[in-house]
Amino acid sequence: MKRALTAGVLLILVLAAALAAQSKREFSVHAKRFQFTPARIEVAQDDMVKITFTADDIAHSFTVDEYRIAKRAEAGQTVSFEFRADTPGTHAIYCNLTNDEGCRRMHGELVVKGR
Repeated sequence: MKRALTAGVLLILVLAAALAAQSKREFSVHAKRFQFTPARIEVAQDDMVKITFTADDIAHSFTVDEYRIAKRAEAGQTVSFEFRADTPGTHAIYCNLTNDEGCRRMHGELVVKGR
């Protein structure tokens, strides 16, 4: 009984340490005049990332293929979403809308630094 209790407490401490090592990062990203601001987001692998995305002038999207993210915001609208940054590397952020030629030029990057 004592051994099982000790093992259970140890498991809880290990899980708590693992959760503490992961942090939550929050970013406000604005799309305006065919640019993302900021255009570069840097996080550590396994961080929880919260993006608050606002289309300031016309409809835009925030798309990252490797994470299956494609969030659209209408003009003046804000959308928020979260994901775990579990894939290290540099990932393209772009607008996938085709309503204006400028949308195709909107690019940014998500940099996930490995541990």
